[in-house]
Amino acid sequence: MKKASVYDNVTKQFNKAADLMHLDPEIRKILARTNNEVIVNFPVKMDNGHIEMFTGYRVQHNNALGPYKGGLRYHPAVDIDEVRALATWMTWKSAIVNLPFGGAKGGIQIDPFKYSASELEHITRRFTFALGSNIGPEFDIPAPDVNTNPQIMAWILDTYLSTMPAHERQAAVHVVTGKPVESGGSIGRNKATGQGVVFTIEQWAKDTNFDLEGAAYFVQGFGNVGSWASRLLKPHGSKLVAVEDVSGAIANPKGIDPDDLYEYTQKNKGLIGGYAKAKPIDHETFLATKADIFIPAALENQITLKTAPMLNVKLVAEGANGPTDPDGDKILHEKGTDLLPDVLCNSGGVIVSYFEWLQNKRSEFWDLEEVDGKLHRKIVAGYERVRDTAREHNIDWRTAAYIVALSRLETVYKERGIFP
Repeated sequence: MKKASVYDNVTKQFNKAADLMHLDPEIRKILARTNNEVIVNFPVKMDNGHIEMFTGYRVQHNNALGPYKGGLRYHPAVDIDEVRALATWMTWKSAIVNLPFGGAKGGIQIDPFKYSASELEHITRRFTFALGSNIGPEFDIPAPDVNTNPQIMAWILDTYLSTMPAHERQAAVHVVTGKPVESGGSIGRNKATGQGVVFTIEQWAKDTNFDLEGAAYFVQGFGNVGSWASRLLKPHGSKLVAVEDVSGAIANPKGIDPDDLYEYTQKNKGLIGGYAKAKPIDHETFLATKADIFIPAALENQITLKTAPMLNVKLVAEGANGPTDPDGDKILHEKGTDLLPDVLCNSGGVIVSYFEWLQNKRSEFWDLEEVDGKLHRKIVAGYERVRDTAREHNIDWRTAAYIVALSRLETVYKERGIFP
């Protein structure tokens, strides 16, 4: 039997919500397909003087609500199917939290840890050049994702601006978001996705009369999202009891200090392996950790038919994109485990990317209090829309989130009509 791809999962989720809400069949045809799919193969000269060929992708799913928007990831598993799925999720994500953006995603099939900093710079710049006019500040705006960061965004920015006429360069700084603050980035963007995860957990706790003080949680993935979510839960008095990343899993029932673990990873190639203040455990033991909250913040398809029964938590808060497949969803729903779906829970990144884009367009600079305040309002409003839709239809939150997104897109298509 062929293993379901990530895009198959997206299609299943889409069809389930579209059936339930009786989405207009003509609009359904449009939303079921991507608008554009760009694949570029490009050569880069390595440090040793030899040429290597790379394959890069940019998929633009839909731009009915505004310019395409979505991250770029550098990972060996990047392929057209995965990027298609991620681009589609971006469309839903922006629609749920009322952003004037469509959905896109991209990346390069590469293990970035095998290349030097100068090679990564050359690969990034050549990829940007190969994409050419497929990205642009009012057309398609990339951002960081798995294994990419503000430095990589700065290289993309510089390369893109270098291809423009000199008198237009300053007007195009918003071609990427997630830039370093000094190069036009927004304060608060680095922690935005993790911050959004914590804001939605706070709302869930308020709704369910759950006290975060002393609550136990565990996290899969300790990169940008996982580490920030952990560090931002710490002031609530919540206790991090286990963490897993590509280097293995660790646990300490008495609690792991997320700040201390983060400091350790900064000196250990970003990995948790070998951390002395927690004991190593295997993957199954990690998933079976008894806790209140699980934050999957790694890659797709982690909670499945096989692994969902192992989870022993009250809430799953999806920091990653697509960590739960449809079988996993069904099991969690039957177990009565609450789930904050990725398209809502991790939308903090795209929300603050929108703020960065706006600040660049207006030549403004907002302080952290303003960014966090606006992020809180946006994501809580999205949370309430999804919660109320779930109650109204008596359905799971993921399907409710899809219905919120699809309703907004359906309205826009009906108002604007189809050209010609």
